[in-house]
Amino acid sequence: MKIAVAGTGYVGLSLATLLSGGNEVVALDIVPDKVRMLNEFISPIQDEYIEKYFKEAKDGTRKLNLRATLDYKDAFDGADFVIISTPTNYDEEQNFFDTSSVEDVIEKVISMNNPNTTMVIKSTIPVGYVESIKAKYNIDNIFFSPEFLREGRALYDNLYPSRIIVGADTEKAHTFADLLKGASLKEDVPILFTNNTEAEAIKLFANTFLALRVAYFNELDTYAAAKGLNTKNIIDGVSLDPRIGTHYNNPSFGYGGYCLPKDTKQLLANYKDVPQNLMEAIVKSNTTRKYFIAEHVLSKNPETVGFYRLTMKANSDNFRSSAVQDIISYIKGKGVDVLIYEPALGEPEFKGVPVTTDLDSFKENCSIILTNRMADELNDVKDKVYTRDLFCCD
Repeated sequence: MKIAVAGTGYVGLSLATLLSGGNEVVALDIVPDKVRMLNEFISPIQDEYIEKYFKEAKDGTRKLNLRATLDYKDAFDGADFVIISTPTNYDEEQNFFDTSSVEDVIEKVISMNNPNTTMVIKSTIPVGYVESIKAKYNIDNIFFSPEFLREGRALYDNLYPSRIIVGADTEKAHTFADLLKGASLKEDVPILFTNNTEAEAIKLFANTFLALRVAYFNELDTYAAAKGLNTKNIIDGVSLDPRIGTHYNNPSFGYGGYCLPKDTKQLLANYKDVPQNLMEAIVKSNTTRKYFIAEHVLSKNPETVGFYRLTMKANSDNFRSSAVQDIISYIKGKGVDVLIYEPALGEPEFKGVPVTTDLDSFKENCSIILTNRMADELNDVKDKVYTRDLFCCD
């Protein structure tokens, strides 16, 4: 089959790599440098498995029928499927996802007049979006299939998927599910066919539950820190209950990244005419946590506060909506000197704060160093490090 993938972020690039082992895949992007890199099998994002697959493609030990283009007509011409994985950032003023990039792709696909092309939206969208699009453009060759990926492990999560969910129960929907399952390395993959609106809800409710879990253990940690208790002992005891478990229980500066901040806000917006208390509390809890962390640090009267990395997780190069950004702004707003160590940024400043790539001088010049996740290269200055990372995991 010919498969076009519009957008080459974590979702798009991992799917393009996954499916190019047995299909012709054309990746479409609007950034010339990304297109050039992909055509040279250089990954523009940090992902261990994508980098491994690209290295093997370059040395000839793995066959990937993958190329990239800036030309949507080249990408979409004759495509059996067009996977839409463009970014949908949350618009705080409109209280809704900005889906303009998705609609732009849809309009371009429609202009190609290829009745055999089916569009599959992988971008996160509001509940009810696909049905509204079908009515707006009078089309039926489109469905939603949510993606459940982790930053830095996107291809791995496609190779070993927890589940495959497709928002249609048609022949094309089954073909697409078979494509994903056939390209995976996992023998038993649960597949669920729903309607589009239910699939959209599954995505937002799943991510909001994960945000809830993060927020819960962060508030547990806030309580323990405020009362002088040992957070780890409490979490260990709570997590011994098999109904709760030991996963997703490591305190942090707050949830962030590509999905959780925007997905929780979008789900809350979808509750506009539905009674709720919990969804709003999850969103508010994350803000409260970041302010608590900032005030806790300021109570130590530091001269210079250092921030080790802007990234949310280990082995990631994503800064988007990382909780640490709000903490930086809050502490800087209190008149305290701030310094950031971020070798992946490539800029001397970030939002008006100086950035260094010299780790030794960073350690020397900071009186306290904040890190969302502990790193081995900070072990020699542990007495300066402030983190809520108890279990050394994401």
